[in-house]
Amino acid sequence: MRREYIRMVVVLMIISLFSGAVLAQTYKVTIPKINENALRKQEAAIIKVIPGAKSFKEVSKDGVTAFEGLDENGNKVGMAFIAKSGGFGGIITMMVGVDMEEKKLAGMTVLSHLETPGLGARIQEDWFQEQFKGKSFDDGFVVKEDVDAITGATISSTAVAKGVKDSLEKFLQVFGGEY
Repeated sequence: MRREYIRMVVVLMIISLFSGAVLAQTYKVTIPKINENALRKQEAAIIKVIPGAKSFKEVSKDGVTAFEGLDENGNKVGMAFIAKSGGFGGIITMMVGVDMEEKKLAGMTVLSHLETPGLGARIQEDWFQEQFKGKSFDDGFVVKEDVDAITGATISSTAVAKGVKDSLEKFLQVFGGEY
């Protein structure tokens, strides 16, 4: 009887080691493509949230990274930055575009999230993201006041609004006087 238990433990250990090795190798092979796709999605989001931008350049100052949107002639047409906030299921990452002359948001799009499908995942819907376009820097970004909440996903809605507002404040502290 004891011999059978030892045999089962050894077999399970071998299966576990083999499975772990296969998973590690799969990760090693797929992570470059995953990172490449994430970078492409981020680049497309920058162009999307800065109206008139055809290209962009990354700028960093005081530990804050932003993106300057450039038109076809290389003139600056807006800026964008990454905003993050803790949602119901995990971190929500967004790209936020700003019009520094008008002191308004030019757009916002969700890059990644782990919110509940059918509820919090609705933060990716156009109607939800479009409500941030044109918001003044001075708006409160308060859910159920000046930001419409998603029914059944108030935590996710609040996380997006708070993430945009908090990141906007940090961005403006560093880049507010430059445009």
